[in-house]
Amino acid sequence: MTLSRPIDPQRALQLAAETFEIEARALLGLAARQGEGFTGAVQAMLDCRGRVIVMGMGKSGHVGRKIAATLASTGTPAFFVHPAEASHGDLGMVQPGDVVLAISNSGESDELAAILPALRRLGITLVAMTGKPESTLAQHADLIVSSAVAEEACPLNLAPTASTTAQMALGDALAVALLDARGFGEADFARSHPGGALGRKLLVHVGELMVRGDDLPTVAADTPFTGMMRTMSAKGLGAALLVDADGRLQGIFTDGDLRRLIERGGDLRTLRAAEVMHPRPKTIRAEALAVEAAELMEQHRITAVAVVDADGRLAGMLTIGHLMRAKVV
Repeated sequence: MTLSRPIDPQRALQLAAETFEIEARALLGLAARQGEGFTGAVQAMLDCRGRVIVMGMGKSGHVGRKIAATLASTGTPAFFVHPAEASHGDLGMVQPGDVVLAISNSGESDELAAILPALRRLGITLVAMTGKPESTLAQHADLIVSSAVAEEACPLNLAPTASTTAQMALGDALAVALLDARGFGEADFARSHPGGALGRKLLVHVGELMVRGDDLPTVAADTPFTGMMRTMSAKGLGAALLVDADGRLQGIFTDGDLRRLIERGGDLRTLRAAEVMHPRPKTIRAEALAVEAAELMEQHRITAVAVVDADGRLAGMLTIGHLMRAKVV
């Protein structure tokens, strides 16, 4: 079908507003429809020693894939199985002890109906997410989660719109209730998302990113100013670190300090490292999270921190550049 004339902008915006209102009402109406079916589904998934298998056809199938992914990423082992493919071998992915979450607004999907007897023989717990409690799917289910909506947002009341929004929200509600029941926290989420921003923030430690050993720009208290400058240039970290004979950190001198010294004037060549160092540099431990180092830098408007051990001995150095390359900030 091709458009033969420009759209009516006002009509389009009106339909958009009506869609939002209809779907918002549908979501608000879900809470009143939930009860033992919802809590029973949460308990069954929590107790499951196998996997949660999500099934659905058409638009419900697309929603089901998202629900399975959300469950898996929040601590509930889950994956999606296409009902039509299940009839041709993929039913072997379902094992006794699994929980099957079958999604169908009408509850009369032919592909789902065809495998219901086989699912029952497997001894699984069947949870039906449907808008029709009298449907074939509901009659075979152990538990029913109501996804009923008063109307679709489609002007023809035909295309799955409000009903799929309700299914999506119910899937999120199940995942949220489950992660709360499991005590699933930020660290658990990070382990499921090691490549994401949260994973990097909660899993990467200072010790994994810091410069250490011979790459550190260390100087002694009596190092001439020119010698300190050569060390800073050679190491390329924008700072020099003053340490005593036992390796304990005594101070720091940065590129910013150098600019301020030059602005004040005077003969810098006569100075020693101890005369220009900041005596109380900001420090952090190697076992701290890298994101803590980022917060420390932001709080004090600095671009590098020294890493020390429990005795104050220098262990490494971390710069904003290291954090950016690791995508912590």
